[in-house]
Amino acid sequence: MVRRVVLLLVLCVVAIFVARVVESERGEPLDLWQTYAPEELSAAEIDRTDWPGYIAAENKLFDAVRAEVSDKLDPKDRVPANRYFADSPINPHGFKQDWNRSFIIEPSGPPVGAAVLLHGLTDSPYSLRHLAESYAAHGFVAIGLRIPGHGTVPGALTIVDDSQWEAATRLAVREARRRIGDKAPLHLVGYSNGGALALMYALEAAADPKLSRPDRLVLLSPMIGVNRFARFAGLAGLPAFFPAFARSAWLDIIPEFNPFKYNSFPVNAARQSYQVTDELRTRIARLRDNGGLDTLPPILTFQSVLDATVSARAMISTLYDNLPANGSELVLFDINRSAKTQFLLRPASDTALESLLPLATRKFRTTVIANASADSDAVVARVVEPGTTAEVVQPLGIDYPRDVFSLSHIALPFPPADGLYGADPDPADNFGVSLGALAMRGERGALIVSLDWLQRNSSNPFYGYLQGRVDQAIDADAGRVAPDGTAGAPIR
Repeated sequence: MVRRVVLLLVLCVVAIFVARVVESERGEPLDLWQTYAPEELSAAEIDRTDWPGYIAAENKLFDAVRAEVSDKLDPKDRVPANRYFADSPINPHGFKQDWNRSFIIEPSGPPVGAAVLLHGLTDSPYSLRHLAESYAAHGFVAIGLRIPGHGTVPGALTIVDDSQWEAATRLAVREARRRIGDKAPLHLVGYSNGGALALMYALEAAADPKLSRPDRLVLLSPMIGVNRFARFAGLAGLPAFFPAFARSAWLDIIPEFNPFKYNSFPVNAARQSYQVTDELRTRIARLRDNGGLDTLPPILTFQSVLDATVSARAMISTLYDNLPANGSELVLFDINRSAKTQFLLRPASDTALESLLPLATRKFRTTVIANASADSDAVVARVVEPGTTAEVVQPLGIDYPRDVFSLSHIALPFPPADGLYGADPDPADNFGVSLGALAMRGERGALIVSLDWLQRNSSNPFYGYLQGRVDQAIDADAGRVAPDGTAGAPIR
């Protein structure tokens, strides 16, 4: 009987292996930007170096990518839609600033604080440039970190390790403290996987007195939980052990037409993101049990109720429900309940808000950005203070766009005027393509990406509110104004 069970399991494993090989080997062979993997500094090397050393190593990476990829492209790959083609209008080297690289934005005078900004998975420092510029305008030095494995070629994510991400975060914090001293406020700003890394650092600092503690976390669509597939993503890449099946190391292979983000997605990236979120759960539980969460700084989080990339529910149950009463706040962006397409929404989408925030008293403040009523485009902030269930409604003076039924995971950090992702891009903010403004119609199967990819909302119509709330936190921690727990932030 046991022998039969073992034989059945072996046959199942072989069947899955074969199915994965067949699925992954469809399509064209891998390209240079997927097979070439520039080697980053190890975690130990990052811990031993300083900011200039990290930038020097980063410069070598970009030089290597130019020599090993851009200079060696096949003629078929020398097309305008390829960011690695030197003469492409989306090649980052042709821009005034290449936002794939780490950056520092100085304030006009002596810094009154510092912000370390951590981008998301497959992303680049570009995604938090608007917040970085606002921090600098408010007197903070803004340090935008290029997280190892990003900004160069997608192949870099096939060999990167989450320990390198954490070491780079520690490095950026060391540089921030070097610039502002021990007493000025320090913010960690994290988007998606960068939100997980910001929280990971704060948890590590809460347990290690040798690490500098941040004074506030600002999280956008934080990756506190991911879907269950990510846990077993490593199994999907097993056939890649054999060189003939190298494509199985990739979950998505898409042309690289975005100058500041990878479109292709390797199995290892999913695996590393799961390891980060799994470690987060372990550390939060450990600190909760020994009282260490009481030392965490206030956390301000912005999250869309509909998010196909991260688990909003895990963000609440794993993080917020375990926080002490320390002034933290969760801001949720609801669906457009006046949209003419609401009848097309799945029932789970229609009830997502109620599922995430059932009526209850909580230790943190909640703010829901939503329609004033079911027949109104006007948007209000519905605020519930800690320890109560009473709702205070604040008109915001802005409308929900009629052609938008919800925000998305990728939309939050980008204003509508963003040159790359904005729905109404500023012509002066030109990066060769305006992906957020594309509204294409035609026959399916003709484009190099799916229509689903193009229709995902990529900018935040309420970015002015988000920026205003972050500005309010900056000024409060810099001692310029008292923290305001009731009045709405100004709309920019």
